[in-house]
Amino acid sequence: MIENVFADALVPEVDDPRFADLIDVYTVPARVPLAPEIEMYLATHITPLWQATEDILGVLDIPPPYWAFAWPGGQAITRYILDHPELVRGKKVLDFACGGGMQAIACVMAGADSILANDIDPVAITATRLNATRNDVEFDTTTENFVGTQSTTRRWDVIFAGDVCYQQDMADAVLQWLMNEARLGARVILADPGRTYAPTHNIDELETYDVPVDVAVEDTDTKFTRVWQLLPDRSR
Repeated sequence: MIENVFADALVPEVDDPRFADLIDVYTVPARVPLAPEIEMYLATHITPLWQATEDILGVLDIPPPYWAFAWPGGQAITRYILDHPELVRGKKVLDFACGGGMQAIACVMAGADSILANDIDPVAITATRLNATRNDVEFDTTTENFVGTQSTTRRWDVIFAGDVCYQQDMADAVLQWLMNEARLGARVILADPGRTYAPTHNIDELETYDVPVDVAVEDTDTKFTRVWQLLPDRSR
């Protein structure tokens, strides 16, 4: 059992082989429903993976396995990237809160110049790297927490952030940070399926999708999802 593998562990580093074991046991390679060009390691049954992660949480400080699901916002952004490659072609891109990295993979396919996939969960970064390998692409990854940092110069041309508005404190902090990046000149692309804390102003709708989702996760088989550009607030 995976929980026994972790029994005597300290908090491991990114790409600890036990993370790969977790992914191997509890996920299967599957096509992303809205972007079948991409194949990822995804959970087929929510309960076993979630329970295994909860068992591990007593020993390791790792978040729930959000990386194992093709969330609607991430799928919508991924589809938008693949349909509009000019958005990232030749650009420097950040896939923020990347989960399993499907947006970063799409950016490689669309011809981005450089890509950084970022998630504070080290298991997500392990999954992202495995997914990149499965799709025969390469890009950089990091677990650095960018939220709350105050850059004074533009670091990326385009930033993608899907499904980051499901908790108020997190959404407020993330949107404040993203707004600062937009003021510095980055093009910030968000997607959300109508979560409570999604932004309602300083946004420009780019596209909408009916996204196929896991009914065990979302209690429905499709989610109407909007893709927005975050517009910089110049009043601050």
